[in-house]
Amino acid sequence: MRARILAAALACCLVPAASQAAPADTYPDRPIRLVVPYAAGGGVDLLARKFAEALGSQVGQSVFVENKVGAGGTLGAVSVSQAKADGYTLLFGGSPMITNKLINPAVGVDVLKSLAPVSLINMNPFVLAVAGTSPYRSIQDILAAARQSPGKLNFASGGVGTGSHLAGAALATATGIDVVHVPYRGSVDLVPSLLGGQTQFCFPVVTAALPQVESGAVRVLGVTSARRLPILPGVPTLKEALGNDDTVIESWNGVWGPAGMPADIVAKLNRSIHETFKRGDLNAFFDKNGSPVELSPTADDFADFLTKETAKFSRIVRASKIVQF
Repeated sequence: MRARILAAALACCLVPAASQAAPADTYPDRPIRLVVPYAAGGGVDLLARKFAEALGSQVGQSVFVENKVGAGGTLGAVSVSQAKADGYTLLFGGSPMITNKLINPAVGVDVLKSLAPVSLINMNPFVLAVAGTSPYRSIQDILAAARQSPGKLNFASGGVGTGSHLAGAALATATGIDVVHVPYRGSVDLVPSLLGGQTQFCFPVVTAALPQVESGAVRVLGVTSARRLPILPGVPTLKEALGNDDTVIESWNGVWGPAGMPADIVAKLNRSIHETFKRGDLNAFFDKNGSPVELSPTADDFADFLTKETAKFSRIVRASKIVQF
């Protein structure tokens, strides 16, 4: 009898020890859910699905996409933040997750406190564009015109708080010019607003502007990336033209899990993502869709990037007074 009791006691002691084995050793051992907080068929969704397929092949488990749409991407982010922090629910989200929270503090999630950063995935810069018939041929031409006639130049955006809005706000804040923001209901209206004469400049993503640039309908005066773009080598960055780091505004995507994910699983995911993008076809797909791959070396590097992005966007939002209550 005493032997049986001793054996049972030993078993109770051994179960916790076994359960404390490093979770990353067997991770993943079942399918992973990748939440995309945007509609199926959109640009981010297409990138996420291609990424999910490739990541699944790399880790040996299915990675399936679940679109959770609502509140500008907030609904999907919140759902991931509330999921079990075991690495089997991930988020493929982007820069609006930061800006939405800054503009409307009552909604959204804190991308550093409520979520566990895993890796940056890609960057997509904007371009300062004018109509091909515009008299403006440089960034300095825009600034001179705005200073000569304050409040007379209009710039289009895809809506309040969008990347195209923040790029224009960053230009105005960095240079002190007085220009009028004209928000449209989506980015598809930006170039037509130039061609129709409703606005004088805008900031579309580079891939959206290229067809019109090649046809001569649109002229690009600057890019919002940190470095010049290989596809537009003669076009200066706003940073080099103005000497202001806050004019580096890019649309980007990254991967998160719920806050509290084991550090070894986060690290393993980051390494798996790096291995996944060694596939040439995956990189080519992202390049073709105007989203050059830009991976974080480590999860901590992604967290540092998010901290800097939050600080930068916070400065722009405050200076531009684009806060909703």
